[in-house]
Amino acid sequence: MKGGKSKADSRNSESKLAVKKRKTKKEKKAKDPNKPKRPPSAFFVFMEEFRKEYKEKHPENKSVAAVGKAGGGEWKSLSEEEKAPYVAKAEKRKREYDIQMKAYNKKLEGGKDEEGSDKSKSEVNDEEEEEGSEEDDDDDEE
Repeated sequence: MKGGKSKADSRNSESKLAVKKRKTKKEKKAKDPNKPKRPPSAFFVFMEEFRKEYKEKHPENKSVAAVGKAGGGEWKSLSEEEKAPYVAKAEKRKREYDIQMKAYNKKLEGGKDEEGSDKSKSEVNDEEEEEGSEEDDDDDEE
């Protein structure tokens, strides 16, 4: 079939088009810089400490991959009891993150009209405190 397209050819062109439908970086939803960062897992809590120790022992090593590989091997060799402090720290950070996310989500739901405000959080909090103290001052004046 010269010049004509078969069904197989049309399917291939459709699948090629489907790949092009992915969102580009410009089309993706912008991330909110005020949103709390997710907490690290127990392994990453361990790696924070391990990185410092590794760099002290091997100051000439500039490879991130080498540090990661050494940290991964060390983590695998730890027993559950040795991992427990890192797991506890990770759980604590997770609880703090949950509290921050609840506050963040609450702010998103109720604070849509406050987003345009030029005042910082501390200024808004100061005003709320002043309003509470004014009520006390009114009682003193009478």
